[in-house]
Amino acid sequence: MTVTLHVLVAGQVQGVGYRDGLSAQALRHGVRGWVRNRRDGTVEAILQGEPGAVEAVVAWARRGPSAAHVSDITTRPATGDLDRPYQGFDWLPTA
Repeated sequence: MTVTLHVLVAGQVQGVGYRDGLSAQALRHGVRGWVRNRRDGTVEAILQGEPGAVEAVVAWARRGPSAAHVSDITTRPATGDLDRPYQGFDWLPTA
C-alpha cells in the first residue's frame, strides 16, 4: 500500500537547512515526492511511500533540523494533480 501526503510546515523553516534535512530523511526511508519553499515563509512537500516510511518522515518534519523552529504542520491526503506516482525526491522552485 502506498500513501501520498501533502504537507505544509510553518515556523522558522527557511534558511535553516530544512529542505536538505527533509530530502535526506525521505531518501533514507525510501519516500518519493518533492519539497519546496513557499513565498509565505512555509515549506511545502509531497511525501509518497509505504505508510510507516511516510510517517517517519512526517515525524522528523515536526521537529526539523536543530536550527529550525516548527510552529505548525498540516498533513492531508494529496488530491488532484498532486495525487500521482512520483519517482525519486526532488527540490522544486519556490512557489
